[in-house]
Parts: sequence; structure tokens; C-alpha cells
Amino acid sequence: MTHPGHSVLLVPVPPLEGYVRARTAHYDPAYLSGDPGFVHAHVTALGPFVDELTDDVERRVAAIAAETPAFDFVLDAMGRFTDGTLHLLPEPDEGFRKLTARLAAEFPGHPPYAGQYDDFFPHLTLDRLSEEVTEESTLALLDGVLPARCRAERLDLAWYEPHGSRVLRSWRLG
Repeated sequence: MTHPGHSVLLVPVPPLEGYVRARTAHYDPAYLSGDPGFVHAHVTALGPFVDELTDDVERRVAAIAAETPAFDFVLDAMGRFTDGTLHLLPEPDEGFRKLTARLAAEFPGHPPYAGQYDDFFPHLTLDRLSEEVTEESTLALLDGVLPARCRAERLDLAWYEPHGSRVLRSWRLG
């Protein structure tokens, strides 16, 4: 399967889907997915990833997913990157760090975030600061959602392209 766009291995976070889907609709509706299995709210495990899902890649990712137990985490603490991107930090983040380390070791040609950063921080992207968007306004919109008690149960290979974002493959953890 070869497509224009890019793939990302991610852990879906359904409790934040309503918020993240609404922000995606606001910023770039071309990336709203019609795939019922696609979860816009996620923590990236490894991306960008492969351009083509081969049997070998699928087998290797499946083995890592099978060897990774499902894990619980809470989203409540907000962080901000230097570019103004607001995100939630999973606590604990060890499950995400271990999963990313295993994937990056198995696929060294695909380092986290294309190797742009010395360290990576597992996070769920929420929004970007602007005249209309502040940390306070974002937290107000998430009132009743946070703290979100979540469970990482699957790893999705998601494909991102305008008018074609979808899940290519999904693996249960454990």
C-alpha cells in the first residue's frame, strides 16, 4: 500500500476525541477522518513512520504490540512547547516511553519526530496559543473532561493526508 501522505504509529485516547476533533475541524477540516476507527486524539508512539506497510513491517510492529502490556495513565497536567503548542502530559509516561523506545530500536530509520529533538516527551496535542487561545480558555473547554483516566489498549498505524486520513492497521497491546 503506497499513498501520498505520511503514517504515524499512535496510541488512541478516546476520552479527548471530542475536543481534538473539534480543534481539527477548526484548524484544518481536510484532516477530519471519516474512518470510524480513526481517533484524532492520540499520543504519538513513533512518527513519521513507513511509507509502505509491508508484511515484514506489520509482523515486527505486531510483535512489539503483543509484548507491550496495556497500561493506565491520567491526563491532567498541561504543558506548553516553545512554539506555543499546548499539550497534556500523561502520568505516568513510562508506558509510552518504553513503547517508543522499542519501536525506535526496531525501526532505526524512523527516529521519533524524525530525530528533530534530543529527547521526546509523550504528549497529547491540544491547541496552539493565539489571541483567542490561552491555557485558561483551553482548560475551561476541558472542564469536566480532565482529569481523564485512560488506558492504552492498542497501537494504530494511522495515515494522514487531506480528505483521506484513516487507520491502516491496528494492534491490541498485550
